[in-house]
Amino acid sequence: MVARSIMTHARPRSAPDGGDAGHNLTRTMLDTLGKAIVTGRYEDRPFPTEAEIAKAHGVSRSVTREAVKMLTAKGIVSARPRQGTIVRPVAHWNLFDVDVLRWILDRKFSIDLLIHFNQLRLGIEPEAAALAARLHDAAQMQAIDAGLQRMKDAEAGSDDPLDADIAFHVAILHAAHNPFYAQFEEVVATALRTSIRFTNKAKGRSANIPEHAAVARAIERRDSDGARTAMRRIIGDVLDLIDVAGRRSPSRHD
Repeated sequence: MVARSIMTHARPRSAPDGGDAGHNLTRTMLDTLGKAIVTGRYEDRPFPTEAEIAKAHGVSRSVTREAVKMLTAKGIVSARPRQGTIVRPVAHWNLFDVDVLRWILDRKFSIDLLIHFNQLRLGIEPEAAALAARLHDAAQMQAIDAGLQRMKDAEAGSDDPLDADIAFHVAILHAAHNPFYAQFEEVVATALRTSIRFTNKAKGRSANIPEHAAVARAIERRDSDGARTAMRRIIGDVLDLIDVAGRRSPSRHD
């Protein structure tokens, strides 16, 4: 049956609807279906019915129905009369949704994906840094400096380089005093987590501490232009590294 191809792991056991158990089953079903769709399982086959999914995974119809509703809200599937549930083109997916981003990263590694992530960062973080320079308060400056210190500690082996770098950049988003920039936290964190692993491997070292310190000091001086330029330099260097690595690779998707 088509639905049995969704997942090769152990099936989630059915449980009464409601409460934590029901919520966890729905989340598990959502994750299973989302990964299957985003990684291309249904590029050449129809999406199964709710009854087929429920039977294949040993869950209730209500759990399956709720998971499909959540996929619909993320723009990944849609239900049409007499056609059932269909997978929508990527252009309709909510790429800012944390789950969708996570599922995308389960696909085959792609240089193009790294480029797209960092082009997005280039459109967000320099302006956030410029706003942070104008509007930050003392507590937010402390958070930025704490992120920078964590990066220094990570260089010495006493903190995680990825988490430290992300903490620094996320602190700047929050210091911009703009709720829309703050909403990009998960997107920027995901982009960083993906690209930092790649660029650190390419460079053979972790993030450039002086370049990040230049951003922090410009923010501290309330130098908007300096903060914007310093942040653009950091992300521009990442894009340059990715471009060089991509040209060396026999395939941009290897």
